[in-house]
Amino acid sequence: MGRNNLVKKQCVLLLSLIMLAGCADAAGEGGNVPAADTGVITLDWYVNYSWFVTDWGENMVSQKFTKDTGVDINFITPMGNETNKLESLIDSDSLPDIVTIGWWEPQIQTMLDRGMVYPLNELADMYDASFYDVTDDMVRDWYTMSDGNIYGYPNSTYTPKDLEEHDNIASNQTFLVRKDIYEAIGSPDMSTPEGFYNAVVKAAEMFPEVDGKPLIPIGAHEFEQDGCVSFDQYLQNFLAVPYEKDGVKYDRKTDPEYLRWLKLFRKLCEEGYLADDIFVDRRTQTSEKVSEGRYFCMLYQRTDLADQEKELYAKDPDKIYIAVDGPRNSNGDDPVLPSNGIVGWTLTFISKNCKDPERAIKFMDYMLSQDGQKLLYLGIEGETYDMVGDVPVMKEDVKKILSTDRETYDAIYGADDTYWMLQNNVMQLDWHMETEEPLKQLEEWTYPYTTYLGQYDVIINEDSEIGRIYSACRELWGDTLPRLLLAGSDEEFDEILEEYISQRTSLGYDRLMEEETRQMIENKKRLGME
Repeated sequence: MGRNNLVKKQCVLLLSLIMLAGCADAAGEGGNVPAADTGVITLDWYVNYSWFVTDWGENMVSQKFTKDTGVDINFITPMGNETNKLESLIDSDSLPDIVTIGWWEPQIQTMLDRGMVYPLNELADMYDASFYDVTDDMVRDWYTMSDGNIYGYPNSTYTPKDLEEHDNIASNQTFLVRKDIYEAIGSPDMSTPEGFYNAVVKAAEMFPEVDGKPLIPIGAHEFEQDGCVSFDQYLQNFLAVPYEKDGVKYDRKTDPEYLRWLKLFRKLCEEGYLADDIFVDRRTQTSEKVSEGRYFCMLYQRTDLADQEKELYAKDPDKIYIAVDGPRNSNGDDPVLPSNGIVGWTLTFISKNCKDPERAIKFMDYMLSQDGQKLLYLGIEGETYDMVGDVPVMKEDVKKILSTDRETYDAIYGADDTYWMLQNNVMQLDWHMETEEPLKQLEEWTYPYTTYLGQYDVIINEDSEIGRIYSACRELWGDTLPRLLLAGSDEEFDEILEEYISQRTSLGYDRLMEEETRQMIENKKRLGME
């Protein structure tokens, strides 16, 4: 906390000097700037992620938004468990003015059932019709409920058409290796179980320690109540396990290719190559170990280690993580890696507790507008970037800070989607500046494999009968996956798997698959993918 305060004080001083040197007039940043109502109002904005720690009002971008809109923001984030905090806010009817949570969270249905959030379309009709201009027709239709209202608007959405029209849309999912260790063991082919096993064993033998600390041969995202994305969804995607067969939703968890690889990881675990750390570490601990370069290979989201990757690159460009071809199926098929779908990532709502819903919807609309997106992504022309012809070019001093110290960059400038809650990645492609190394290689590695898979996203009301089956099956898998990896033999693995399938069936899994198939078919119709 002390370091953060020091950074903030330094940034406020630097920002004051920069702003005194001259900041752009509000009217000079585009024609869609809303006329600020009299006086500045502070809106409380709840963001349901404990890792989001950037404040509002001290960096250039947030100050410019407040200057243009007359809205100041006070962010509220969970100190610990996100679910507990969100449910506490709901149960006490104390939702802040604006709320951002994952589109899949079951608490959304609770908020709707209790009438706790405004229909955005009604606010738009009353106060600001530009909402319909700055939002996407297909996305609005997707999130319009049976009562004809849209309550939350997403960020980071993609449609099938977006992927057809752009060849530089990246997936987040990557297979990573530490460059120097990978090259030291001969840059082996890790796409087969045999090659993967040999590479991991050799890396552990040649590099038992990293800077005096034990090497962790395989890294992963944290194990949660419903499993571990690294060892289920990501591994299945690397193996191109299908989502459907013959028009019916496919059971990916019992796919033979997937089970073959899962047994490989079981063997590696039995022999000590799956460290205990990966079963218990949370994101904070994993990030710390990434920054120390302690993992040999990882099935991981590239954006989740971007800051640590920059730190490693600044210390030694040979000790970074690079994306390489990892697990593949027996046919050697390319991975099938998802972009975001039309559902996006998070949904942002305006609560019925909002002290000024008119100012809130106007603020959201400005952030969603072209001018707002340009400010979110590029920052302020002349301060964070210059236009060279029609191309935005980031200033070298700004680029240096962005490449080496994201915390300081966020505190001083606040661009590059520091405030990602309403980011429009497709619109921002119009101003896309080439990603700098070392992140460029990670991003571009995914381009050939990125596929639209939004038709398979399902929304299950967990308070319904199907929802209870859905929750029970997810929790059962969350309990089963670590048991499979920790099994003492392939025979024990098979017994655990058989028990899982039997229990899942008794819970009503077949009914769940029928519902997911129904939604898949409906999604394809709505997306024009029939």
